[in-house]
Amino acid sequence: MSYRQRLSILIMADSCIVLTSIFFSRFLLSADLHVITFPLVVSSITLLLSHHAFSMIYKLYRKAWEYASIGELLFILKAVTFSIAAAAVMQEIIVQDIYFRLLAVTWMLHMLLIGGSRFCWRLLRDTYIRKADHKKRTLIIGAGSAGTMVVRQLSKNNDAELLPVAFIDDNVKKQHLDILGLPVIGGIDKLQWAVEEYNIDYIVIAIPSLGKKELNTIFQECAKTKVKTKILPMLEDLVTGKLSVNQFRDVQVEDLLGREPVELDIESISGYISQKVVLVTGAGGSIGSEICRQVAKFAPLKLILLGHGENSIYSIEMELRDTYGHMPMELITEIADIQDGTKINAIMNRHRPAVVYHAAAHKHVPLMERNPEEAVKNNVIGTMNVARAASKYGVDTFVMISTDKAVNPTSVMGATKRLAEMIIQDMDRNSDTKFVAVRFGNVLGSRGSVIPRFKQQIEKGGPVSVTHPEMIRYFMTIPEASRLVIQAGSLARGGEIFVLDMGEPVKIVDLARNLIRLSGHSIEDIGIEFTGMRPGEKLFEELLKANEVNEQQVYPKIYIGKTADLYMEEIKKMISIYATLDRASLREQLLNLANSNHVIPMSKKLISIG
Repeated sequence: MSYRQRLSILIMADSCIVLTSIFFSRFLLSADLHVITFPLVVSSITLLLSHHAFSMIYKLYRKAWEYASIGELLFILKAVTFSIAAAAVMQEIIVQDIYFRLLAVTWMLHMLLIGGSRFCWRLLRDTYIRKADHKKRTLIIGAGSAGTMVVRQLSKNNDAELLPVAFIDDNVKKQHLDILGLPVIGGIDKLQWAVEEYNIDYIVIAIPSLGKKELNTIFQECAKTKVKTKILPMLEDLVTGKLSVNQFRDVQVEDLLGREPVELDIESISGYISQKVVLVTGAGGSIGSEICRQVAKFAPLKLILLGHGENSIYSIEMELRDTYGHMPMELITEIADIQDGTKINAIMNRHRPAVVYHAAAHKHVPLMERNPEEAVKNNVIGTMNVARAASKYGVDTFVMISTDKAVNPTSVMGATKRLAEMIIQDMDRNSDTKFVAVRFGNVLGSRGSVIPRFKQQIEKGGPVSVTHPEMIRYFMTIPEASRLVIQAGSLARGGEIFVLDMGEPVKIVDLARNLIRLSGHSIEDIGIEFTGMRPGEKLFEELLKANEVNEQQVYPKIYIGKTADLYMEEIKKMISIYATLDRASLREQLLNLANSNHVIPMSKKLISIG
């Protein structure tokens, strides 16, 4: 129905209601069918015209009455009251008398009929349309402001597939009450019973400020049912208007880490990034690109995106221009291979960055087991090229991204990253540049993470492949990892290895089970198979060697490792001969050197610092 058609119908209906109200009021007061008198005709015309006038003023003809609420009722009250007042004024002018009883009864009938005609649309929607059979019965966890907003939004939206039927809330003051017509059944301990009793198809967690430990507890209860679980967007997304309360998302594995994210010391970070030239290697990668996003918030003078893959560099460049294009920040892209020392030197000389984040590296453990020479070229020689260029051209702070696999390494990737750490620490000893490294555990969602692999297997119907039932890993999110890198730069004094307190390690098989449940499947439907450990893998990872452990936190949840022994002469010898070794020999030499078991025949000169 068009607006003009709707307006015509409403005007005609209201005209009938107004005239009926005043003439029927006269009949009720006089009990006589001869109700048409001059004063009544004048009052009727005045009431009719003033009603339409005030209806236009308060936009009663523009309201969507199927969503009517208290606000619309107040507008009707004002329009009717002012219309009656106008009729009273006209009576005083024309007949020098005001028929108070007539106008009072007319006001009541006017309100009843106008309000009733409008709210019948709301009644129709709530009684019939809202109860449509195709909607999924939904249990709302959280009967606070967010939960009630969810119910209101779903109630207003006829196209929404979810139908709220009850609340769950641990607040005993709300339990056994009705909120917006829905019962608050009880606490989280009643969840399984509620799902069965109310025939629930969906669960929505509507507590946006929920901590991760509390969310994990709630999810474990949800996982005991076979019902799909959704969660409200993050509180900051709701406040900024990025997402609305009816845009639910799936519970992510990241939500269940059981650890609150690292908060940044904004002031200290601004001091060394704002209005400075910042260069990020590996800027197109998952970690490097997130570092770029975080750095851009602090308004550097220049942000140089250096990477080997043109497509990934183009993608992050376009994203940053769209997001931060209004800021006075110069974005520069450089396509270069860190193995090309000449090119790296030229880039450093051209831009003279104050801060370098070195995220470029080969990270895939099985691939590097099969290609150890490439790991040496990229992770060792490439790091040395970038570090030397940074020192030569006066970089203030150099932060290298390392890995927990560099601790007592059993893989080529871990061994080369440990050698890269030694190079960084040695450079700090011999340079004015502050060189530091940051160690991560596994990063959820990064390239090479198990999560994308598990998701692909679940989408194909399973089974999910896990290498070993006892394999455990530390996990963190990409934003957490990137924040740690940036915060480490502000804490750098030179030569440190920074480590995040990553909480408790997680069993990979538990991660797989959670992901299956989060996808709305049962473990039995998808299945889990154990494939055996791959070359270079360990059952568990460590963040620090025994001789590196320093229990003092330098920042909340950030530790600093003590300086260990460095073997620079052996590393240089390795670089000079690696191309002549077969893969098996090269792998053996790398692991022995990274674990301080020197087997390379040379004049051994042990270099230690700190």
